[in-house]
Amino acid sequence: MELRRKRAYDTAEPDDGFRVLVDRLWPRGVSKERAQIDLWAKDVAPSPELRKAWHAASGDEWGICVDRYRAELAGESAAALEELAAEVKKHPVVTLIYALHDEEHTHAIVLEEALHELL
Repeated sequence: MELRRKRAYDTAEPDDGFRVLVDRLWPRGVSKERAQIDLWAKDVAPSPELRKAWHAASGDEWGICVDRYRAELAGESAAALEELAAEVKKHPVVTLIYALHDEEHTHAIVLEEALHELL
């Protein structure tokens, strides 16, 4: 089983495998046809408050957001994370789809790590 990450604004490719949108909000300007999402896992996305903080974060604040998101995944989102892990196990390739423009500071990285820990 292979996990990948990709922005929602990038072209969907056949080798993306099972495409999971991991944002709480649908990406602006992306049609459902273009996105080709197989599963929308809203419940594993950062909470609305954390999402806003994440978008405003810079520098050291990113680490604080990561810690807060890990806490959410271990707490209120734990059941949703386990459900997603069970679904991920069914597919040889899974691509986590996110909308954030900053590819190096996205919650999808943290989610991918959390999924690897469960798998």
